[in-house]
This record gives sequence, structure tokens and C-alpha cells, in this order.
Amino acid sequence: MRVILELLRIFFIFMLLGGLAWSVIGNIYTINEVTEKYQWIAAIGIYVSLFVLYRNRFQFSGWYKGKGREKLSKPITLLLLCCSIFMLTLPIILGLIIS
Repeated sequence: MRVILELLRIFFIFMLLGGLAWSVIGNIYTINEVTEKYQWIAAIGIYVSLFVLYRNRFQFSGWYKGKGREKLSKPITLLLLCCSIFMLTLPIILGLIIS
């Protein structure tokens, strides 16, 4: 039962925080047609950063208390956050280069 509750918690965290983040920065990607075409890359960047946030913070306050609960290592965290920032800026960069 705890596993199901934790999966529901993960689902709501990703949908609510992902939707909130997208509503805050989503209007930036409507600058031109190219950035609007590639805004899905930025959405993946948001979910990568939420994954890092969950693995390093939120998983320790949930219902699941089983095995495998450990933080991401610092190099992996840094790599994923850099990839996330790159994905968030890539539609804007493509919009400047292509148009």
C-alpha cells in the first residue's frame, strides 16, 4: 500500500510542480515559430530537474521506507542539472540561430 501511495505522490509532484514551472516559463517559448516548435525540449528539461529534486529531497519525506533510497551522487546531480539548463535554453538558442 505504501508503494502505491508513493507512486501517486510522485505523479502529483511531477504534474503539479511541472505544470507550475511550465506556466511560469512557458510564455518565453512563444517568441517565434522556431522556439515554439522546439519547446518540448524545455519541458523535458523541467522534468529532468524535477527528477533530481525528487531523488535528492522529496524521496526522504514520503511513505516508502524500503531499500534503494539514496541521493544521487554529486557528479550525476551536476550533470543532470547542466543537461536540464541546456535543454531549457536550447529552444531559445535554436530560435536565434535558425530564424
